[in-house]
Amino acid sequence: MQILVTGGTGFIGDALLPALRAAGHELIVLSRQTLSNTTDTTYVRALTQLSAETQVDAVINLAGASLAGKRWNTRYKNEIVDSRMNITGELILWIESREQRPLVLLSASAIGYYGHHGDERLDEQGSRVPGFSQNLCEEWESAAEKAATLGVRTCLLRLGVVLDSDGGAFQQMAPPFKLGVGNWIGSGRQWLSWIHRTDVVAAMLFLLADDALEGAYNLTAPEPVTSKGFSEAMGQVCKLWISLPVPAIVMRLMLGEMAQELLINGQRVVPDRLQAAGFEFMYPDLDQALAKIVST
Repeated sequence: MQILVTGGTGFIGDALLPALRAAGHELIVLSRQTLSNTTDTTYVRALTQLSAETQVDAVINLAGASLAGKRWNTRYKNEIVDSRMNITGELILWIESREQRPLVLLSASAIGYYGHHGDERLDEQGSRVPGFSQNLCEEWESAAEKAATLGVRTCLLRLGVVLDSDGGAFQQMAPPFKLGVGNWIGSGRQWLSWIHRTDVVAAMLFLLADDALEGAYNLTAPEPVTSKGFSEAMGQVCKLWISLPVPAIVMRLMLGEMAQELLINGQRVVPDRLQAAGFEFMYPDLDQALAKIVST
């Protein structure tokens, strides 16, 4: 297939693009960066660079400013929203204008879609509790779902915390542990719904390949852990001298609303639909995932 990827130069895209090439696909990558084309990848800065004759069989939409990129203020929250809604809206208009439309759209979302539910186990039918992240994800998914009305099979990827050695959340979480200090936030009872980046990529290829799969899918490992459970698992792969909590009030003072939404609250999200479809995780539990990540 020829696949159009937005956000393909980010943390997930860095692993996804090589996997797509290895599977024999040709790529068109929409990026704000100026990059040189290769034999199997064409880089464009705008959808208008694609001619009417350019065949696109699938679209993977990963574009969006990082939720944890900086402290949230009104300006950055607007950037978070606009970076997702603008490109998704442009993609829908572009799909609608095509005489030959793509067969499938995979559009990123996040488990923030559910809001915060304490210890409640959340599958794809989980209820929603309003908040900034919840409202963002709901609007983002609603924009992407317009592709389905245009006859395009649409999968919404509700991503958990994606872990790997060379970027993303792990790079921000690991430094204290590497110094021998194990920590967790607040009570440590809040849930962390995580997934290894290898499984994110494999799940995307799985969803691309099966024409019967559509709708929302939680891209999280089958076994979420608490914040304290994560610290204990890290203690199995790092030599710790001390373990202690980071008070929630300290995180609020340092990071404001972002701390409350992303770190202090949590969600216990499980990938029921993905597993029911037959997907098998390479890293289903955190001990396996961290052992691989730390050894890399």
